[in-house]
Amino acid sequence: MSVLFEPLTLRNVTFPNRVWMAPMCQYSADEACDHVGVAGDWHRTHLVSRAIGGAGLIITEATAVSPEGRISPSDLGIWNDTQADALAKIVAEISSFGTVPGIQLAHAGRKASTAAPWLGGKSLPAEDPRSWETVGPSAVAFGDYASPREATTEDIAKIVDDFRTAAQRALKAGFQVAEVHGAHGYLLHQFLSPASNTRTDSYGGDFAGRTRLLIEVVDAVREVWPAELPVFVRLSATDWLDEPVDPERASGSAELEAASWTSDQTVALAQILTEHGVDLVDTSTGGNARARIPVGPGYQVPFARRIQNETTMPAAAVGMITEPKQAEEIVSLGEATAVLLARELLRDPYWPRRAARELGVEMLPAVAPQYERAY
Repeated sequence: MSVLFEPLTLRNVTFPNRVWMAPMCQYSADEACDHVGVAGDWHRTHLVSRAIGGAGLIITEATAVSPEGRISPSDLGIWNDTQADALAKIVAEISSFGTVPGIQLAHAGRKASTAAPWLGGKSLPAEDPRSWETVGPSAVAFGDYASPREATTEDIAKIVDDFRTAAQRALKAGFQVAEVHGAHGYLLHQFLSPASNTRTDSYGGDFAGRTRLLIEVVDAVREVWPAELPVFVRLSATDWLDEPVDPERASGSAELEAASWTSDQTVALAQILTEHGVDLVDTSTGGNARARIPVGPGYQVPFARRIQNETTMPAAAVGMITEPKQAEEIVSLGEATAVLLARELLRDPYWPRRAARELGVEMLPAVAPQYERAY
C-alpha cells in the first residue's frame, strides 16, 4: 500500500495521487507587443509532458495578474483574454491525461522588472524600454534591485481587483485549482514581512495589518472561484532571518511581532486562512531577504509538518524531495498531505511513474496508451 499514490479529494476535485508539480518560472513567453505574457509551444511541451508523466496536479508557473506584476518581460500573464485562451488549450490537454490543472496567480512587487536568471536576473535599467516602475509595501529595495515605489491605497485596491479578475479568467480557461502566491519575496510576501513592510497604515505595523492584503486577495479570489473548487496559498514559512535552529520548538506564545516573517506567524496565518476558504497551504521558505538557508534533503518539510500538527489546515511539502521512499514517508507519516516536486521534475518528467514502480504500486492517472508497451 502507498499513501503517496492514494487519491485525495479537496472540495469536489479529486487528485489522482499526492505527487504534484510545483510552479516553476520558465521566463519563456513571447515579448512581442501583441503577445506579451502569452503561453507558447515551450509551455505546452513543458506542462503536458509532466501530465503524461503522471503528476496528480500541475500548477503553472507564477502567472502575473497585471503587466507590472511580472517578474521579467518574458513571464506568463493572465490579465487579458488572449493570454487566457492560450492557457486554455494547454489546460484541456493536461486534463485529458487525468491530471488536475492549477494556476499560480502572482504579483512580483519590488522583485519585478528584472532580466531572466540566465541573463543576470538583475533589475532592468530604467532606460531599458522593457522596464517598468515597481511597487512594494514600502520604498525598501530587495538587495541591489531597484527601489520600489510605496504602494498607495489606490494601488492596493487595484492589486486586489487584478487578482479577482485573473481568477475569473483562470476559471474560464478551465483551471481547477487557483493558488495565490504569497511566497518567495513577491508582493504578498513583502506585505507579510516586517523586513520589507515598514508601513504605519492599516496594511502595515502589526500582524493583522501585515496580513491584511493577502487575506483581501484570498477573499477576492474565493468570491469568484466556485465553492466546489479548491484555493491554495503558497507561503514562505520563514524569511530565515529570525528563525530558530529548530522550527518545531514548542510554540504557544506565537511570536507574531518578530522583525521578519517566521514560522510562528505562518502557523497563525494558516489557521486564519481556513476561515477564508483556503483548502491547502503550499509550504516553502525564503526569498524575501538575503539569508543563509540550511539546505538539505527535505529541509522545508518541518514547516509543513508544523502547519499539519498545529492547525486544521492541510499543508503540502516542497524542497529537495527527490527519492520515492522519501516522498512516501513524508505523506504516510502525516508530515504533509502531498509533496510538490520542482527541480526533480525538470530532471525527470516521468518521476511519478518511476516512483510508483519503485514502490510497487499501480498508479493514477493511467499511462497513455501510446506508452503502455513500456509498462
